[in-house]
Amino acid sequence: MSLISFGSRVFRSYYLHVLGRRGCSTAAFMPESAGFDGVSSRSALHEFSVSNSETFWAALARHRLSWMSPFHTVHDCDLSRGRIRWFEGGKLNVSVNCLDRHVQTCPEKVALIWEKDEPGSEVKVTYRQLLDMTCRLGNLLRRRGVKKGDCVTIYMPPCPLAVASMLACARIGAAHNVVFAGFSAESLSERIRDAQSSIVITVNQGVRGGKLTQLKKTVDTAVQSCPNVRHVFVSMRTENPVAMTERDVDMEEEMLKEDAVCEPAAMDSEDVLFMLYTSGSTGKPKGLVHTQAGYLLYAAVTHRYVFGYSDGDVFGCVADIGWITGHSYAVYGPLANGGTTVLFESTPVYPDPGRYWETVQRLKINQFYGAPTAIRLLLKYGDQWVQKYDRSSLKTLGTVGEPINTEAWQWYYSVVGGERCPVVDTWWQTETGGICIAPRPSEPDAEIIPGMAMRPFFGIKPVLMDTKGKVLTSNDANGALCIAQPWPGMARTIHNDHERFKETYCQQYPGYFSTGDGAHRSKEGYYQITGRLDDVINVSGHRIGTAEIEDVVNQCPDVAESAVVGYSHDIKGEGVYAFAVLKKSVEAEEGVLSKQLKDLVSQKIAKYASPDCIQFVERLPKTRSGKIMRRVLRKIVEGDTNGLGDLSTVDDPAVIQEIIQSHNKHFRKQ
Repeated sequence: MSLISFGSRVFRSYYLHVLGRRGCSTAAFMPESAGFDGVSSRSALHEFSVSNSETFWAALARHRLSWMSPFHTVHDCDLSRGRIRWFEGGKLNVSVNCLDRHVQTCPEKVALIWEKDEPGSEVKVTYRQLLDMTCRLGNLLRRRGVKKGDCVTIYMPPCPLAVASMLACARIGAAHNVVFAGFSAESLSERIRDAQSSIVITVNQGVRGGKLTQLKKTVDTAVQSCPNVRHVFVSMRTENPVAMTERDVDMEEEMLKEDAVCEPAAMDSEDVLFMLYTSGSTGKPKGLVHTQAGYLLYAAVTHRYVFGYSDGDVFGCVADIGWITGHSYAVYGPLANGGTTVLFESTPVYPDPGRYWETVQRLKINQFYGAPTAIRLLLKYGDQWVQKYDRSSLKTLGTVGEPINTEAWQWYYSVVGGERCPVVDTWWQTETGGICIAPRPSEPDAEIIPGMAMRPFFGIKPVLMDTKGKVLTSNDANGALCIAQPWPGMARTIHNDHERFKETYCQQYPGYFSTGDGAHRSKEGYYQITGRLDDVINVSGHRIGTAEIEDVVNQCPDVAESAVVGYSHDIKGEGVYAFAVLKKSVEAEEGVLSKQLKDLVSQKIAKYASPDCIQFVERLPKTRSGKIMRRVLRKIVEGDTNGLGDLSTVDDPAVIQEIIQSHNKHFRKQ
């Protein structure tokens, strides 16, 4: 496909998308479907995408990506063995797909709007400017020894240079490992070591909510235990100087010395694009691996169709680039589609609770994508903070990270959207690469039910499993959510641990991808996510393993053992509740020790992982084989002592009564 034809195709898809909303043909909605036999509605298009997966994805890949060499095999997958390969034989470069082809047709179009911490100080970056930054940085990385197949760690807040860093890695064939800039030095060093990075890219200081964070100092501490790190590239976010050593590189100064042309590497479809670490049910974070072509295609297609994105729209995803949402819907999806995307540096309440909506008014944002946690928080401040700003530019509202409760959904729809913008409650994971279940796309007038993700995306075939591993075929059913066939955007492996990948996602239900989430399928066949099935807590949309927090709490010399569970939290969705057993000799005041433990978790992991509540107990409920019964502890915290379930395996039932009495006496109001 020529670059010129790409530009005309984007315009055509915009034109046809508008027509499609007026009830035009399926081919108007998705031009490729003109070649799909018997497809005359969007529900039929979904059925075709599942039953004729190879034909469907091949057509989209050929038309929506620019290839250096065409692929010869659409997919070669065996979920039971954890083998996932798409578009083999094809060669492409992700940065070319996100930048060069748009520079050919619309070089002065705005690619990024950097919404800096201070309102009204936004910076706009065109596709031409972003390509220039990316090429200079790619050349600098090459000159400093980064080779195809290496992995560069990026520890930066959302900003144009962070995006250029990701794309520069893609341009020269290196993988990137973006680490959320709120993680501690210890968490950062663990991820640098596991990724085997020799280069780390950071900023001197972060700016968020009117406060400075010393990111360079955090990196300095982290790399002390990372002998592989040769260079730290430092960008100056503020004018405040920081200590620089021989290892450190002034990034902007060095980029000016580089050429503005950087030859893009020809990458195989299944070469690694990036790693992103996520918490599992064990204490060790896992580096999920995403590859080139399949991930980019899936991010682009979901971005266009779930949100109804049209050429010329301004897309506002307020997620940090350190999370998969930022990767797929602040960077790769919008840029692959030639869109304008917002990078949000601040917080929902800085300088006041109207920040999101003032930003919508000023930047004329058309699609807004945020977390239910933030919506619940803003709801409590009242409608006036929303209504004082013009939100007429909004066309679609989205939520991500966790299920949204009905009250927050209704407020988002009625107050923020003025009852005229569809709310897409999206379900997906780091592992899935992009949105898998959402109310849209669908027929234009199809119903949306508050608090439900509802409909599987094209190519996605969800199933529910019962406790015996059998597929539940009826509606109005609850079970473990699995996906019955592979899709291009899914993660391929866990870095350096494919066995763990297979065990976690492929072996519990052989032949199916296990998501670790439970779901309800309604009488109408719609899906509603009911929460995690494993020992993972979802705090404000961020997943954290209970074992990871327990490991830190247990490092305290006063603690003998601990157990951590999640519980319903009005703002965060789930809160962190820790039970700690102290050593017999300890005489410390519980209030002081509780603060020490919370600070320790903040320091070792991140602030969001810090327990909301710590209950000190004499002992923990265990099975006769010694396993801590976290489901019982969770029920106690939730106040559901009549629903403790089967206690036949508990070693000493008296322990449970002790904890219930202590909880009711000291913690019930929390």
